[in-house]
Amino acid sequence: MANMTSSFTAGFNPAHIATTIQLRVGRREVSIARDYRIRYYRAHPLIECSAGFAPGHLQILLLRRWLIVLSKAR
Repeated sequence: MANMTSSFTAGFNPAHIATTIQLRVGRREVSIARDYRIRYYRAHPLIECSAGFAPGHLQILLLRRWLIVLSKAR
């Protein structure tokens, strides 16, 4: 059995998403992926920003489809 470690919690783990783009810009990482999470509220149609699941994370939902996560680099 393989043991994989990740800085992401169960809420968002890009290892489980097939189409993820990760970029490192200075001390930050940018992850762009399709959003497959079920939202129990009506998201804004263009752009929605929220605090991430960990300190220093910012989540941007773009066009209700793409999730952009800004986080600290490992």
